[in-house]
Amino acid sequence: MPATRADLDALFASLGIATTTHEHPAVFTVEEARAHCAHLPGGHCKSLFLKDKKGGLWLVVARDDARVDLKALGRRLGVGNVSFGKAELLAEVLGVIPGAVTPFGLINDRAGTVRVVLDKAMMAADLLNYHPLTNEATTAIRPVDLVRFIAATGHEHQVLDLDAL
Repeated sequence: MPATRADLDALFASLGIATTTHEHPAVFTVEEARAHCAHLPGGHCKSLFLKDKKGGLWLVVARDDARVDLKALGRRLGVGNVSFGKAELLAEVLGVIPGAVTPFGLINDRAGTVRVVLDKAMMAADLLNYHPLTNEATTAIRPVDLVRFIAATGHEHQVLDLDAL
């Protein structure tokens, strides 16, 4: 059973991480999210669930306006081609649906199979906004707390300058 928003909030509380969550209608694209969330402070982000040709799983988290060149990213990561993971695999590993991909889904990857890439420019923001396991809300978190959350889920991360790819 995947973690719920209540489970996520409980983990934040246990780590002493303060977040703010705003409810909104379900959004499935960056453009739809902008219509409901542009007024929220902080960096607005997108998360890409990717699979490499050897079956490795990746979560790339970037500014919502970042252009992510998948071919260049795969070369930079040393894994060859990467492509989007299927919805079934996304649900199985991160416990979310397409349109709700989020670094907070790492709470569900108890096996630690997903490798995490964070956009360098995104990490410079004061606050970052992500879906809290559902695309019907947006949660703001400080970058330092995002890193603490990722570590608490048993994952390591790397920061890449996606603009330089």
